[in-house]
Formats: sequence, structure tokens, C-alpha cells
Amino acid sequence: MAIVSQVSDFSCTEKTWDGELTVGVQHLKSYDYLPVECEQMQLICDRINRVYSTELEESVQRFLESLGKLKRFYLTDLEEKVLGLLESELETK
Repeated sequence: MAIVSQVSDFSCTEKTWDGELTVGVQHLKSYDYLPVECEQMQLICDRINRVYSTELEESVQRFLESLGKLKRFYLTDLEEKVLGLLESELETK
């Protein structure tokens, strides 16, 4: 999951769940999301970024990484519940 945050002549900067990277425009693939769907993807990326840490158990890290690689702009009910649980657990620490 990546959101283009800056465009130049031959490359662009993409914001992902775990940082930013620069890629050549020839490597981009559009999923033709509507603006509201792009906003949803950005919210999901932000949520994952807030809770992700290398201090987490490996299985939790992998779960968050897999959410960050989804090509859809929404979470399933179960994914939403698990991410919400992680957010609430980490807020109490």
C-alpha cells in the first residue's frame, strides 16, 4: 500500500506504512482509486505506522506488515478488530 506524496519529472515519492521511498514513474501501477478511497488507504497506513514497532512480537509485526501490503482500501471486520485491539493495547502502555 503506497500513496504518492510528491511527483517530479522521472520519479515520485511514495508514503508507505513503514516510511517513504522514491521510485521511477515507470514502476508505478495505478489502482484507479477514488479520492475517498485514497483517504481511506492513508488512514490505514497512518494507523499501522502508529502501532508498528520492532519491539513487538514477530507475529504481530508480520500481521501489521501484511496489512500494509494490502491492495484494497478497506479492512475486513476481523482485520479492523485486531488492529483496534493492538491500538488499544499499545495506548495503555
